[in-house]
Amino acid sequence: MAASCSLVCCEEERESDKAVIVRFSNGNVKNEDKLDFTLYKNMDEKNPRKKSRRILVAESDRLSYVGHTFGTGSMKCNSLSKYYVGVLNKQTNQMEVHSALLFNMQPVIPGETTESVKSADASQSYRDKVDSLIEAFGTNKQKRALSSRRLNQVGSDTLHHAVTSAANTVIDKKGLEALQHEVAEIESQGDLSLHLPPCNVNADTRENVYPFDELLSPVEFGALEQAGSKIAALTPEELQNMRNEGGCLSVLRHLDNMPTADELRDKTARCAFYLSLLLKLSRQRSVTRKFGQEDDCPRIIQNKLMRTFTVETFNNGRVQNIVSSSMRAKLAAYCLVLLLHMGHMTADLTLLHRDLGITEAKMTEVAKSMGLTLMKTPRDKAEDAALRDDHKQAALVLPLVKYDQFSERRKRKKMH
Repeated sequence: MAASCSLVCCEEERESDKAVIVRFSNGNVKNEDKLDFTLYKNMDEKNPRKKSRRILVAESDRLSYVGHTFGTGSMKCNSLSKYYVGVLNKQTNQMEVHSALLFNMQPVIPGETTESVKSADASQSYRDKVDSLIEAFGTNKQKRALSSRRLNQVGSDTLHHAVTSAANTVIDKKGLEALQHEVAEIESQGDLSLHLPPCNVNADTRENVYPFDELLSPVEFGALEQAGSKIAALTPEELQNMRNEGGCLSVLRHLDNMPTADELRDKTARCAFYLSLLLKLSRQRSVTRKFGQEDDCPRIIQNKLMRTFTVETFNNGRVQNIVSSSMRAKLAAYCLVLLLHMGHMTADLTLLHRDLGITEAKMTEVAKSMGLTLMKTPRDKAEDAALRDDHKQAALVLPLVKYDQFSERRKRKKMH
């Protein structure tokens, strides 16, 4: 009567508990005891695609065999199924079940390059095969034509390689999305209307031409209550310290002449804080999510600034928010509209372009695109030295002014 045996499953599956089943592709091995087997595993165990990669090497006196669980020569059954092998212990009549790996062992002959030759043959096109036939059996005329075509092809390939290398270098430095944005930015530089605040040309009052709610919604304006109260509580000494530290002149001018009425004073203080953030943002190149935190900027205002006045770019594997030149023009337009609402529909362009760090011509171009009336007013001698020159003013007067587009024509050089 045959003895009965019991089945025992391994509780913990360790690497040493796994069984290895090999199959030799070139025949059967007679003296398997003379083979020296070595199993290698991938060191990158954190990568889920690489942690299960194994290479099995069998060495003998004559040949070396290699099998692996990944790549073109591997057995697909390792990834599609899971195999187990039972090992019978004859002393206890218990069979232990272990996880198994299957390897297809192929001989490795030093200096053999059959795979590379096969891949090269498979990758040859119809034109390459015809050229090989012409080179071997073609007439002299066909061979000369083939040689001439190959010389021309070498020249075009060299040029194409140089252009591709230069383009890849520029893309690696700036990023593809940044280049695409620059192209769109260059195309839109001639039309500043794309970056202006919403305008109601048919408005009956000046305040409704550029509505205040389009600059700050009621929810956003309410979020500036705490910051506005701090601005309104600044003492003359603190304002002088801000001026000595190079504070924004447009903001300081309104803080020096704060209204006495509570409601109007609160609105001016909130607008002054928001204006200071816009001017500070215009001086930045790359903006992080920490922008405005040192000034106790509300989160809703911070998100509005990032969403409205920055552009997302991809650089070195990271997403960055940058303030491009077109966004600076947009910031200048929004700052100008905010100053109009703060100054009874009149704004000082000279102070604003200094705070923004742009040229006076650029600031004037923005004001003209908004249909504002330009004027110059002399300053008093008693004012600060930075203000002792003729300042250019912009006023919103109905109807809006339509300026003629001036296109500069370059003079042609005379040919002698």
